[in-house]
Amino acid sequence: MARVKRGVTSHAKHKKVLKAAKGFYGRRKNTIRAAKAAVDRSKQFATRDRRVKKRNFRALWIQRINAGVREHGLTYARFIDGLNKAGIEVDRKVLSDIAIHEPEAFAALVEQARTALGYIKDESETAHARAVGEKRAA
Repeated sequence: MARVKRGVTSHAKHKKVLKAAKGFYGRRKNTIRAAKAAVDRSKQFATRDRRVKKRNFRALWIQRINAGVREHGLTYARFIDGLNKAGIEVDRKVLSDIAIHEPEAFAALVEQARTALGYIKDESETAHARAVGEKRAA
């Protein structure tokens, strides 16, 4: 059997790793051992952080919706409950975008959610105002 020289494949593998390590700091960009470890670790972070990114964006959308809804005298949880009871199926990404770019349309959504809830009578009557009123009555 003929002898197989593996220099070509080793060189190609090393080149692939070093290309992936481009932009890394110090020996991690040009020494194969350090580069391979750094690239493997960076791939783990990339996989994990694709999921984390989704969480972060959902949290951001919820914060934006909450800020928009509180201007109209509701809370985020009650607004979402009202939308569900009204049968309006809009995801949080779109709601956030509407709250930022189209305040009139968002106000209409808030009103629909409020009417679907039914037990919230007036825009000025918030949970705090009701709590204070109950204490005075007692």
